[in-house]
Amino acid sequence: MRLRSDIWVSAYLRRCEVEGAFATLRRRGAAEAGAIFIVIDRLDGHVAVYGPAPQSLADDSGERRFVRLHAVEWIEPLAASERLHREVKFDSDLWIIDVDDRQGRDFL
Repeated sequence: MRLRSDIWVSAYLRRCEVEGAFATLRRRGAAEAGAIFIVIDRLDGHVAVYGPAPQSLADDSGERRFVRLHAVEWIEPLAASERLHREVKFDSDLWIIDVDDRQGRDFL
Protein backbone atom coordinates (compact mmCIF):
# COMPACT_ATOMS: atom_id res chain seq x y z
CA MET A 1 0.00 0.00 0.00
CA ARG A 2 1.38 3.39 -1.01
CA LEU A 3 1.46 6.38 1.33
CA ARG A 4 -0.96 9.17 0.37
CA SER A 5 0.65 11.99 -1.62
CA ASP A 6 -0.22 14.70 0.90
CA ILE A 7 1.40 12.77 3.76
CA TRP A 8 4.50 11.95 1.68
CA VAL A 9 4.90 15.61 0.65
CA SER A 10 4.55 16.80 4.24
CA ALA A 11 7.22 14.35 5.40
CA TYR A 12 9.52 15.30 2.51
CA LEU A 13 9.23 19.02 3.29
CA ARG A 14 10.09 18.27 6.91
CA ARG A 15 13.08 16.17 5.86
CA CYS A 16 14.44 19.01 3.73
CA GLU A 17 14.04 21.41 6.63
CA VAL A 18 15.86 19.07 9.02
CA GLU A 19 18.74 18.75 6.51
CA GLY A 20 19.06 22.55 6.22
CA ALA A 21 17.53 22.98 2.76
CA PHE A 22 14.71 25.38 1.96
CA ALA A 23 11.73 23.59 0.42
CA THR A 24 8.39 25.02 -0.65
CA LEU A 25 5.24 23.60 -2.11
CA ARG A 26 4.73 25.25 -5.49
CA ARG A 27 1.65 23.28 -6.51
CA ARG A 28 -0.77 21.19 -4.44
CA GLY A 29 -2.13 18.13 -6.20
CA ALA A 30 -4.59 15.38 -5.43
CA ALA A 31 -4.25 14.39 -1.77
CA GLU A 32 -4.66 10.67 -2.23
CA ALA A 33 -2.55 9.81 -5.25
CA GLY A 34 -1.30 12.87 -7.15
CA ALA A 35 2.04 12.45 -8.91
CA ILE A 36 4.91 14.31 -7.23
CA PHE A 37 7.60 16.31 -9.04
CA ILE A 38 10.62 17.80 -7.28
CA VAL A 39 12.82 20.63 -8.57
CA ILE A 40 16.27 20.87 -6.96
CA ASP A 41 17.82 24.33 -7.40
CA ARG A 42 21.54 24.69 -6.65
CA LEU A 43 21.09 28.47 -6.66
CA ASP A 44 23.72 28.82 -9.39
CA GLY A 45 21.41 28.91 -12.41
CA HIS A 46 21.04 25.15 -12.71
CA VAL A 47 18.28 22.82 -11.56
CA ALA A 48 17.35 19.14 -11.65
CA VAL A 49 13.81 17.81 -12.01
CA TYR A 50 12.71 14.50 -10.52
CA GLY A 51 9.43 12.78 -11.20
CA PRO A 52 7.73 9.44 -10.67
CA ALA A 53 9.74 6.46 -11.88
CA PRO A 54 8.17 4.27 -14.57
CA GLN A 55 6.10 1.36 -13.25
CA SER A 56 8.75 -1.02 -14.57
CA LEU A 57 11.07 0.23 -11.79
CA ALA A 58 8.45 -0.21 -9.06
CA ASP A 59 8.66 -2.99 -6.52
CA ASP A 60 6.13 -4.59 -4.18
CA SER A 61 7.02 -2.39 -1.20
CA GLY A 62 4.75 0.46 -2.32
CA GLU A 63 7.61 2.91 -1.82
CA ARG A 64 7.63 5.91 -4.14
CA ARG A 65 10.52 5.91 -6.59
CA PHE A 66 11.82 8.91 -8.50
CA VAL A 67 14.01 9.43 -11.54
CA ARG A 68 15.77 12.46 -12.96
CA LEU A 69 13.66 13.58 -15.93
CA HIS A 70 16.49 14.76 -18.18
CA ALA A 71 19.60 13.20 -19.67
CA VAL A 72 22.16 15.72 -18.39
CA GLU A 73 22.80 16.16 -14.68
CA TRP A 74 21.67 19.81 -14.43
CA ILE A 75 19.49 21.93 -16.73
CA GLU A 76 18.47 25.57 -17.10
CA PRO A 77 15.48 26.69 -15.02
CA LEU A 78 13.55 27.63 -18.18
CA ALA A 79 13.82 24.06 -19.50
CA ALA A 80 12.57 22.76 -16.15
CA SER A 81 9.61 25.15 -16.19
CA GLU A 82 8.68 24.10 -19.72
CA ARG A 83 8.82 20.42 -18.73
CA LEU A 84 6.63 21.00 -15.67
CA HIS A 85 4.16 23.04 -17.72
CA ARG A 86 3.76 20.08 -20.09
CA GLU A 87 3.28 17.72 -17.13
CA VAL A 88 0.57 19.95 -15.64
CA LYS A 89 -1.26 20.03 -18.98
CA PHE A 90 -1.16 16.22 -18.98
CA ASP A 91 -2.07 15.73 -15.29
CA SER A 92 -3.61 18.65 -13.40
CA ASP A 93 -3.57 16.69 -10.10
CA LEU A 94 0.21 16.66 -9.70
CA TRP A 95 2.30 18.15 -6.91
CA ILE A 96 5.43 20.31 -7.43
CA ILE A 97 8.00 20.85 -4.68
CA ASP A 98 10.87 23.35 -5.03
CA VAL A 99 14.04 22.68 -3.04
CA ASP A 100 16.82 25.26 -2.74
CA ASP A 101 20.05 23.53 -1.78
CA ARG A 102 23.50 24.78 -2.82
CA GLN A 103 24.83 21.21 -2.58
CA GLY A 104 22.15 19.93 -4.96
CA ARG A 105 20.92 17.21 -2.60
CA ASP A 106 17.60 15.60 -3.51
CA PHE A 107 16.79 13.81 -0.21
CA LEU A 108 15.08 10.96 -2.07
